[in-house]
Amino acid sequence: MSDYAPVTRRLAAFIAEFATSKVPDEVMTYTRTLARDGIGVLCAATHESVTAAQGIGGFAEEIAGNGPCTLIGRDRKVDPVSAALANGTLGYAADFEPHHPEAILHPIAVMIPTALALAEAEKRTGAEMLAAVAVGCEMTYRVSMAMNPRELYDRGFHPSAVAGSFGACAASSYLLGLNEEQTVRALGLAALQTSGLLAWQDDPREDARPFQMGLAARNGVMSAMLAKRGFGAPDRIFDGGHNVLNAYSGVADPAPLTDGLGTVWDGVMELAIKPYASVSFLHPALDALVGLLDDNALTADQIEKITLRFAEAGAHCVDDNPLKGHSAQYILPVRVAMGRLSYLDLFVDRRETEPEVARLAANAEVIRDTGEFNEAFPDFYMGEVTLTLKDGQTLSATSKVARGYPEEPLSREELERKFEDVTSTVCSLARREALARACDALHEAPDVRDLSAILAQAPDA
Repeated sequence: MSDYAPVTRRLAAFIAEFATSKVPDEVMTYTRTLARDGIGVLCAATHESVTAAQGIGGFAEEIAGNGPCTLIGRDRKVDPVSAALANGTLGYAADFEPHHPEAILHPIAVMIPTALALAEAEKRTGAEMLAAVAVGCEMTYRVSMAMNPRELYDRGFHPSAVAGSFGACAASSYLLGLNEEQTVRALGLAALQTSGLLAWQDDPREDARPFQMGLAARNGVMSAMLAKRGFGAPDRIFDGGHNVLNAYSGVADPAPLTDGLGTVWDGVMELAIKPYASVSFLHPALDALVGLLDDNALTADQIEKITLRFAEAGAHCVDDNPLKGHSAQYILPVRVAMGRLSYLDLFVDRRETEPEVARLAANAEVIRDTGEFNEAFPDFYMGEVTLTLKDGQTLSATSKVARGYPEEPLSREELERKFEDVTSTVCSLARREALARACDALHEAPDVRDLSAILAQAPDA
């Protein structure tokens, strides 16, 4: 049977035999850091300004069945599928969660809600929840690289959503204790459901963008739950017939799915932690911008124009995008005029309330590079920022690797400050401190009840 579907079978066997003891110490340590950051951002997304969270939370409260799983910010327990959908949407709503630059992914946004739901349902330990996050992130990365993330973007697919369904499936299959045969079917069912169009860029409310992460989480949970019940499914989804790799990509290569499987954890260890609440494509440019502002002691009223040079292959995501969090013409002016960048700026249009933001936004431009920057994409999101000052001077800076990448990690103090900043928008001091303690103790916790109880509470800041 292994000759019939060698890739699918090998992945299924790896997931079925997975255990916390198979996660290398350094991978578990970094997973804990990633999870803490992702949980803080997930909690922050319950803010009343985040329309996607409000919409999907209200929907789930109305239609979900009773169950063992927490609806974050709603003080309500529902079924695992509904919890994964609603909480997965929250996971990406603030656009501030860890991401994978090379594979163009946001797997933590999917895996924390997936793992939390089934850890609650199956009464799993905190360490098992974290292990599920790790294996889910790794599977998501491997599927994206096998399909080729740049190819997916060129075809209008969102790698995080397409590949995320498989990551959620792997995490769910592990927590549900599926055997190899059941996991083969779960992967097939995940493929039948997987989806994710970049058409969400045409929704200025920014509801459709995070909704896709909710779908990925839901797809993975439902696939594993159906497979455990014996539901039929394709049994060679990565190997033959109408396999999923060729369905999404014209240049697919199955090798990344299994190369170094179980020993190389690039899907976790290469994740970057965001220092800015915006699309990750803009992070190197933001670093360059902040450097120019700080090094030259510039204020907004000294700047006439902001220009960004960015890769042609990814420029459609940042060049005057209707989504505020994806628009260079919005994000860069906000950082200049406001002196900071909050995730709430994605939901409150500062151009309508801040004259300097409006002025700079009207004088911001993206230049689409077809040379060096384009060739480096998506391995690097190179950004060159040029500031034209009112006195006629021009100042330029280029950044290739943003702060928060594994090569340029945020300090412990920066991570702590970010956690405090985002959670303080929805949590009292006591609740924020309790959430931090629950995150820090998760790897030793006998269950996830302490964490879920704090996340269940409505915003109280």
